[in-house]
Amino acid sequence: MRVTQTIPWAPFSDKHKRYIHTSLSKTFCVAEGAIRSGKTIDNCIIAAAYLETCRDKIHLASGSTIANAKLNIGVCNGFGLENLFRGRCKWGKYRGNEALFLNTQTGEKVILFAGGGKADSYRRILGNSYGLWIATEINEHYDSDDSRESFIKVAFGRQAAAADRLILWDLNPCNPRHRIYTDYIDLYKKQGLPGYHYEHFTIADNLAISQERWEEIEAQYDRNSVWYRRDILGQRCAAQGLIYQSFADDPERFLIDDPLDWCQEHRVHITTVMIGVDFGGTNSATKFQAVGITPAGVVIALDEEYIDHRKRSVDPDRLNVLFSEFVRRVTELYGPAETRADSAEQILIRGLDHTSQRDALHTNVRDALKLPIHDRIKLVLLLMSQGRLMISRKCPHLIEALCTAMYDPAKFEDERLDDGTTDIDSLDAFEYSIEPWYKALERQGFRR
Repeated sequence: MRVTQTIPWAPFSDKHKRYIHTSLSKTFCVAEGAIRSGKTIDNCIIAAAYLETCRDKIHLASGSTIANAKLNIGVCNGFGLENLFRGRCKWGKYRGNEALFLNTQTGEKVILFAGGGKADSYRRILGNSYGLWIATEINEHYDSDDSRESFIKVAFGRQAAAADRLILWDLNPCNPRHRIYTDYIDLYKKQGLPGYHYEHFTIADNLAISQERWEEIEAQYDRNSVWYRRDILGQRCAAQGLIYQSFADDPERFLIDDPLDWCQEHRVHITTVMIGVDFGGTNSATKFQAVGITPAGVVIALDEEYIDHRKRSVDPDRLNVLFSEFVRRVTELYGPAETRADSAEQILIRGLDHTSQRDALHTNVRDALKLPIHDRIKLVLLLMSQGRLMISRKCPHLIEALCTAMYDPAKFEDERLDDGTTDIDSLDAFEYSIEPWYKALERQGFRR
């Protein structure tokens, strides 16, 4: 008996059916709304139907990074293009680019996957003409007034010669003044652009989400945060005011006197020790921040070293000595650590690495990942909302930084205000220390 594996589809709401059906006869379709509302799945279905019969061979799938594009469009939790073309596709390389090769009713099609989040991302999509451009999280793609460097404008240009042009975008809501709205989505809607179709979704539109699952997702968010309004309620809203309002309102909820005593009292232990390093300039500070992580995903800020360059001049040799002393202090109490340092200062990083080897310190020094700031903020808000962030009173600079961190009201991107009123160095060092565990800490919320 032959068994065929099928995709476990759930019923589609009327709104999703209408969006898919209407989009099949359009050339530019945008799906905006809450997370887990089914936007990307709809666009993958539309793309699959298009790819079966289109005349163009080369196509583009993009996200903020290549990994993001492959995960959200290629895989899409089992509903992506590799599943829709199961048995008729294979992953490989096309002229050096990550690609998915499809066997369709009208011959072979090649989908190139690209990251569009950086200023030089456009370079990866030059040299080809694309029929389909499917983009996830389009607001995370790099854009500028220079049409030669904007990923979005370059991608549009690469479709100019397409026989059957199709554009499929999805995004979660962001700042209403973001240029993705003013220059594209809302502008095209207002102009009545031929072939343009827009739809907004909420989680309630996804019939596959059970009440239990909905409550698990909602529990990941601080209800007072901009991310709750955007991701859960599906609303466009500006990030403004204090970033960590709940922390600023009651910091005592998060503070502990001694990390080891707290661990003993709560019958937990630290299995991972991380040190984040942010190098400051003449008008800022260098910050060493140590954190511990428990098996249950609780993050504990253990200790800090704050070197204010405005008050004392510190040359690289002295900086290495201070780093050595800090690492010894941390590792003697909590065990071996991994160090992540600001990758923009390679000479200083090599100095720390050399010091670690020379002094036989129990740490290895690597570059910080430097994830987008809004991703780092969301992770810290998640930890706070679930009671998985504790901070030792030995970290006064981090405590003050979390109490005063604000969004920049003048920016349409979600940027922190950096005018000297907030200790950005302490925030960066703390985030560098936990961002390597971003996915693990994020998933932990579903298991609690």
